[in-house]
Formats: sequence, structure tokens, C-alpha cells
Amino acid sequence: MPTQTTKLSFWGVRGSTPTVDRATLRYGGNTPCLELTTPDGTRFILDCGTGLRMLGNRWNAAAGGSGIDAHIFATHYHWDHIQGIPFFAPLYSPHNKFHFYSFRSDFLGRDSLKRVFEAQMALPYFPVDLSAMSAAREFTELAGGDRLTVGDTSVTACWLNHPQGCLGFRFDTPDGAIVYATDNEPGRREFDATLLEFCAGADVLINDAQFTPEQLAGDRKGWGHSSWLESIRLAKGAGVRQLVLFHHDPDSSDKNVDDILRQAQSQFDNVCAAGEGMVLTMDRGHIDVAMQIAREITRRETHFPARVAGCTPDGRAFDEETVVSNMSVQGAFIHLHHTPKLQSTLQVTINGLGGTDGNQHLVLRGYVVRLESTPGANGIGVGILFIE
Repeated sequence: MPTQTTKLSFWGVRGSTPTVDRATLRYGGNTPCLELTTPDGTRFILDCGTGLRMLGNRWNAAAGGSGIDAHIFATHYHWDHIQGIPFFAPLYSPHNKFHFYSFRSDFLGRDSLKRVFEAQMALPYFPVDLSAMSAAREFTELAGGDRLTVGDTSVTACWLNHPQGCLGFRFDTPDGAIVYATDNEPGRREFDATLLEFCAGADVLINDAQFTPEQLAGDRKGWGHSSWLESIRLAKGAGVRQLVLFHHDPDSSDKNVDDILRQAQSQFDNVCAAGEGMVLTMDRGHIDVAMQIAREITRRETHFPARVAGCTPDGRAFDEETVVSNMSVQGAFIHLHHTPKLQSTLQVTINGLGGTDGNQHLVLRGYVVRLESTPGANGIGVGILFIE
């Protein structure tokens, strides 16, 4: 079905290995998987990490028995980018068809992608063999510089600097250009020059930012990843409009990613950190980024007068009075006249919570995870998660 806009959804944003612990819940612990839908309804999947399982369940629920036809681009064959394949439910239905694209590995030789696909289901690694996957499958091998047209979108591949090889992909849609360049390490002139040209004028760049600049200059050099600082340099040099920091290190807590994001935002206005549930939409040049709260949190209606201080997307500071309309131990929902920057930090001072004189204040810091227009409300609704 035509969508009329280009929509990019993030189902997995973590690098190297999945994480499941309290310190990484906010940005998420699934490994790379993005869903791209273009205006004519063509569906793409970018990488097949553990986030692929949730995407498959969503597609199955929405399909209602009708067939699914989609194009899957795998950047490379390391575990974190393919380990969701056996758990992708739509592959087990004969009504569906999937077109897979990646490169020929020097180690695996001809039909590399098909062989990797089959190995995922081989004994003793998985209890169900390949015959259980009844969906139609096609495999196409690409190399850097190759270009193809899929529906209303032109797709171009580019070699990236990563051990055993990796491809970046550029999707030129009717609404603008998206570059997906995960798992790339700067420092080799021929790769750096090619990637800079590849990203030129892109509307959106999803770039590897797994390590800090200090890690990249130290013992992580040669591991095939980049940093937030190198991502900023690439985005500025290529004239990118919106940068998304991606492939978070499994040892980076939410607080670590917050710190990386703050440093990046001090040097580039339009930058955000990828999180599970993030949805980016483009409509003829207009870019909108929104975060959905992945886990429903039980909230109670409240009416606490509060003062909120923060900054708008263009960097202007604001300070206004409002009311906390509902609240939980983890977050709150408020209405503001100002629109705060997504993923920015707000200071929320709740007034009159008690004390001997009735004037006690509670000062909290909240992380902006959702912005929404509420019918009939004056201003914009803001969902926040409390941070220490």
C-alpha cells in the first residue's frame, strides 16, 4: 500500500552483541535492524540483527494472511547483523517473498549470502532445518559502486572499512536520500574519500558511533568501528542534514549514550542517538524524528504545578510553568507551549509537595522520549523518562 511519505523505523540499534539489563533499557539492546518504507509502499529491511524478530511479529500481525514482499539488505555477515534470521516469522509462510542483497565474501566465495543463510539453520546451531522456511527467497550479490532500482527508490552500495568486508547503502527515495553506513572505521584514505562522496548531500545519515574518540585512538583501533566525533566530521563534510548515531557499544549504558549525544549536539545541531522505537519520517524534504515508548508504563493522573526548563530544537533555552498531568516512578507526561528538543534533558521542578511549610520542591531531570500533538490541548504533549 502506498504510504505517501518515507518512513524509517529502528528495531535494533546495539552493536556486537544483544544486551538485556537495566542500564541499556532506554536505547534498547537488540542488534541492528531497520525498516524502511517508501512512498509507493516498497518495504526494505536493513540488516538482520535480533531486532528482526520483533519486526517480523509486527508484519505477521498486520498482514492478516496476505502476502509480504520485501527487500532485505545485509551489510555484512558478522553475528550481530544476521542472528535474527532464524527468528523472522514471515520466512515461515509460503505466501511471502523476500529478496536478499549483500556481497560475495572472499572466505565464502560464490553464493555467500545464500550459504550464510543456510548455515544459520544448520545442525547443531538450530533445532529446525531450512525446509521449515517456506517463503520464496532470492539472493543477489552486490559490490561497492553497484546501483539498482527497487520500486520508487534507487539503491547504491559502497565498500566500508571493516574486517572481512562491509557494504554501506544509500537509498535515494522520492522524499530524499538516506545513507546507512554502520560498521565503518575511519583512517584509511581510500575508504574515507569514497564514503564522503557517497554521503554527499544526504538528508539522513545513520553512522557507526560505537566507540568514544579516546577508545578509537586506543585499544579499539582496528576493530572496524567509528565514534561520535568522526560521525560529526563526516556529516559536516558531506553536507548531511540529519545525523543518527548508531551501533551503540554493548558496554555503553544509557547514561554513556546520553553523554555521547550531548557532546555531539554541542558540535552539530541535527543529531540524535538511535533508539529502539525511534521513527524518522521524510516528506518532500521535511524530516521528523520521534521516539515511541517501547514499554507501557502504568501512570496515575496527577495535577502537580511545575516549572520546566529546557531547550528547543534550534537551541533556544526556555523556562515555563505547567502541570504534570500524569506520572509514574519512571516518567511523566506534561504539556508545554515550547517544543523541546527530542532526546534533550529537561529540569522539572514540582512545587508544593509538602514539608512543614507546604513549600517543599522536588527537582527532577527528565529525558524527552516523545512529542505529540494532543487534540484540543493547548501546546504539545511531552513524554519524559526520569534520569538520575
